[in-house]
Amino acid sequence: MAREQDIEALLVDLQTRLAFQDQAISELNEVITDQQQQIDRLREELRLAGDKLKVLEESVEISAPDEKPPHY
Repeated sequence: MAREQDIEALLVDLQTRLAFQDQAISELNEVITDQQQQIDRLREELRLAGDKLKVLEESVEISAPDEKPPHY
């Protein structure tokens, strides 16, 4: 009788742990999904900023570095 109670208690403990692990995995999955969406948005923003920078670079004339006049 005591052995059956021990086995039943162990089974309940295992089921409880499994339920908590399932919940933790679900929560972690949500966090990972949210983070991936943030990464995707940031990548897109970075790409757009890079595109804008290229356009600005193309519109600015590149001048020669300031050189000292020959009499110096």
